[in-house]
Amino acid sequence: MARYIFVTGGVVSSLGKGLSSASLAYLLKSQGYKVRIRKMDPYLNVDPGTMSPFQHGEVFVTDDGAETDLDLGHYERFTNISSKKSDNITTGRIYSDVIKKERQGGYLGKTVQVIPHITDRIKEFIKKDITNEDFVICEIGGTVGDIESLPFVEAIRQFANEQGKSKTLFIHLTFVPFLKSSDEIKTKPTQHSVKELRSIGIQPDIIICRSQQSIPLDQKKKISLFCNVPIDNVIETVDVRTIYEAPISFYNQKLDKQVLKYFKIKSRKKPDLTPWKKITNITLNTKKSIDIAIIGKYVNLKDAYKSLDEALIHGGIANKVKVNLIRIESDKLKTNQIKDKLKNISGLLIPGGFGKRGTEGKIYAIKFARENKIPFLGICFGMQMATIEFARNELKIKKAGSSELDKNCFPVIGLIDEWNKNGKIIKGTDKKLGGTMRLGLYEARLRNNSAIKKIYKSSSINERHRHRYEVNNNLKNEFERKGLIFSGMSPDKNLPEIIELRNHPWFIGVQFHPEFKSRPLAPHPLFSSFIKAAKNHK
Repeated sequence: MARYIFVTGGVVSSLGKGLSSASLAYLLKSQGYKVRIRKMDPYLNVDPGTMSPFQHGEVFVTDDGAETDLDLGHYERFTNISSKKSDNITTGRIYSDVIKKERQGGYLGKTVQVIPHITDRIKEFIKKDITNEDFVICEIGGTVGDIESLPFVEAIRQFANEQGKSKTLFIHLTFVPFLKSSDEIKTKPTQHSVKELRSIGIQPDIIICRSQQSIPLDQKKKISLFCNVPIDNVIETVDVRTIYEAPISFYNQKLDKQVLKYFKIKSRKKPDLTPWKKITNITLNTKKSIDIAIIGKYVNLKDAYKSLDEALIHGGIANKVKVNLIRIESDKLKTNQIKDKLKNISGLLIPGGFGKRGTEGKIYAIKFARENKIPFLGICFGMQMATIEFARNELKIKKAGSSELDKNCFPVIGLIDEWNKNGKIIKGTDKKLGGTMRLGLYEARLRNNSAIKKIYKSSSINERHRHRYEVNNNLKNEFERKGLIFSGMSPDKNLPEIIELRNHPWFIGVQFHPEFKSRPLAPHPLFSSFIKAAKNHK
């Protein structure tokens, strides 16, 4: 029997609903329960695939090819449970589905309204694709009181009434500020947030209070009294030194214990927090550090490369080294600055991206890393830029470029028209940008005696993709004669998946996004190897 836990947020955004949900999921999973986590986003985009990272942060991609909210990355990294398309939905998708059904006559002439039609569709999402899960944790994006999230809040209110209190639990995450001028912790914002939630018809069962410092008992009692929540269900979450402390912190605060108590069930076994304590210790106490330069267009936004940042840290954990991320804006990087900006780095990474802005800065930096034997990792667009750089400077194709960026170039990179997935031909298009890319898990076959095969210790891998342009396979022989090896190919041998450079300590480009599959408790081998090479770089 599935039990549903709904996580809402109040006062301000970015309090850590995703991290709290992921930590709770880990604690429940480690006690022997099967858990599923879902995210409901209130924006009108059908998915975040066409949204600028400046607006929404990174787009996380699932095995089955969904472009989703970055919180699903938190879910996967903390629980090691792969998310699905059915685990993320937006207001845009909800309305799109309802309008499509209305156009097809599915409502039999009825007036289509927010209640019940939109809320019914939300409730369908909550229950969809649930089999034998013990707990389904649903995070509602945004902040209670926002007009955008009202249909979702109303839907979960209805859902709780229909399912009954024995199957549903409401957790509300709020901000408890400390005012330095008066030397006081203030509970009023939490009181008002809960008042707003109750005015919509939802009484929270547990309140998680985000604070910069520990909340005194008197203040907890005040929250308990005014918010109508038992004192034991007022859970504090003080800012942690690293996010890997979060499961430990919530366990110490007995969040999982209070959830199980609410549902009148017992823990099947004690959670194992040893791995989190181990990696927290490594993260906080490692003395040796290295500098990794990330050259991209969105480096000033913390969440734009969230999974990538985490994967690099995971690689540092695997090698017991602290990874300092040096963020460099590619469109402001000039040729005469390259040597000065990159002279002290231990490794260079060019991440994925779209569009022409900043590409020349990336190409200059790749040339510097190639010629100066600096460990280099190119991901998706980064691999494509490495291919263009090599074509220009080693194959002497001066107009080498990508047809995405310049229609008059020599197309080393071109739009993919179709591709093979499990024997089925899938057609690509550039007519509509949303959902038209090569998305999700695809196989790559690795070349014998290659560096990449030694890293993966396998001849076949499956990684997540998100792109619509590919390296031109027609130039494979020319590249390889000059030392750039196509060491990973699609099973049909049409699409280059991995490149690597001979006579270089560590120079690899991949068309896929390995960062999406890296976990703090299981660092991705590609990042572990990259950081190891950077650690050994002199």
